[in-house]
Amino acid sequence: MNDHPSLLIVGTGALATLFAARLSASGEHVTMLGTWQAGLEALQRHGARLSSTDGSEQAFHVQVTDDPTACREAREALVLVKSWQTMRAAVQLEACLGQDGVALTLQNGLGNHEILARVLGMPRVALGMTTSGATLLAPGIARPGGEGVITVERHPRLSPLDEKLRAAGFIVNIVEDAQSLLWGKLIVNAAINPLTALLQIHNGELLERPAARDLMAQLARESAQVAAAQNIKLPFEDPVLAAEDVARCTASNRSSMFQDINRCAPTEIDAICGAITRLGEQHGISTPVNRVCWQMVKSVVQGY
Repeated sequence: MNDHPSLLIVGTGALATLFAARLSASGEHVTMLGTWQAGLEALQRHGARLSSTDGSEQAFHVQVTDDPTACREAREALVLVKSWQTMRAAVQLEACLGQDGVALTLQNGLGNHEILARVLGMPRVALGMTTSGATLLAPGIARPGGEGVITVERHPRLSPLDEKLRAAGFIVNIVEDAQSLLWGKLIVNAAINPLTALLQIHNGELLERPAARDLMAQLARESAQVAAAQNIKLPFEDPVLAAEDVARCTASNRSSMFQDINRCAPTEIDAICGAITRLGEQHGISTPVNRVCWQMVKSVVQGY
């Protein structure tokens, strides 16, 4: 790499494209590292493209590669792959992240930070989450799903990346402990994503169907019971109302799991309902609705 290493984004999906476009627009030199050839080719040919609701597009230059050695001594990396790809991303980063570098995970689900830390070492991994959303319209083209917040657990190496994200217009919130917000998002994801994927409906329709709304409530309550057993203080008092509020605010959105199912791609269900079910077992807590949703979503994509 040159004397001014790129800001590295691991991933080529919807959120990776969104972050790459906005960071490039702010003047950052961005490199995207991935394995999805269709995505890499589109990004190489046309740049990271953002589509507006009126159909117009803006394209932003990025470098792309499937070779981690082309990104040697990267100092800052955003990990924006699906949870089932985290180990692959960790191995890629081990080959290119500088010893003084930091990789910030903004992924959904549980276990991503731990996998990255096992491979890279705790000093090189930071924990975060984002409520920003995006829909992948085609390889290299994303439609933003509304402005969200990036919440990051304080880390001694994060200041330069924090500044770059803010310069790109992202709202960044630094906290001492991100576990509360991570679990808050996990509970909402568990309540909304599998149902929208299985029923093939937008988020808001869950509120319009009494049976679906009841299932959403059961998922939220089960998940909150597991959080309590983990001594996690949630960022809201009522998990059901929290899930319903998100479904209402994102009524026209298709969840990422819905998008994955439509593409016949593996989902993050193992790191969401699967993780909740497994932790519930450890604490003697029954999570039957999470378990059924976990297995049903896994059975939809052949071979997964």
